[in-house]
Amino acid sequence: MPEQRGELLARHEDGAELHHLVWRLGPGWRVCSSAVLGGGIGPRSWILNAQVPGGYPRMDPDRHLAEIAAAEGLAGPGAGLMTAADVTAYTRRTDEAVTATATCGLGVRGWAAAPAEGEPGPHLPGTVNIVVTVPVALSDAALVNAVATATEAKVQALLDAGLDCSGTPTDSVCVAAPAPDGGGGEPFAGPRSRWGARLARAVHAAVLDGALRQS
Repeated sequence: MPEQRGELLARHEDGAELHHLVWRLGPGWRVCSSAVLGGGIGPRSWILNAQVPGGYPRMDPDRHLAEIAAAEGLAGPGAGLMTAADVTAYTRRTDEAVTATATCGLGVRGWAAAPAEGEPGPHLPGTVNIVVTVPVALSDAALVNAVATATEAKVQALLDAGLDCSGTPTDSVCVAAPAPDGGGGEPFAGPRSRWGARLARAVHAAVLDGALRQS
């Protein structure tokens, strides 16, 4: 599979110029993600990471993302993420064919385990969004493991940047890999596995760069 790199594009909404990143994966890819549009595990033809204004007013982010995707001619199932961060300031790092791209909005941050109760309804977009592409097929378990590994690497990067937090309330992760062809795919993607280690290093480097730009 060729290396997948997000394409930076611009659009105008309500008199403002906003940007988004698009990965045109095409057929034969699976994505595991916490994306607001197309989350979960399944075949995905594209990934979209869209910037929205601060104080985002809409209550239908999935529909909004679908509208942006349609305007870009993205067909078939996809995964869509949102952020109020400046998408043009994205950071990208590659480690032995694993590519991680991060957009880092760290204005509202904290620790995952907090004393306050959870709040109903969606949070306003923050956010640290991470999109990782892996060139080899991963099993279902390895895809889930890859999301966990990416999250661990993100937290490590934030701490290495001197930030007292584990992330923001709206962080999202997408991991894309080719669909298994007759086999089950790589069984492991933990931080000490071959592909998990590469993923962790790529995510750590991308998030650290993005976090340092804001510190």
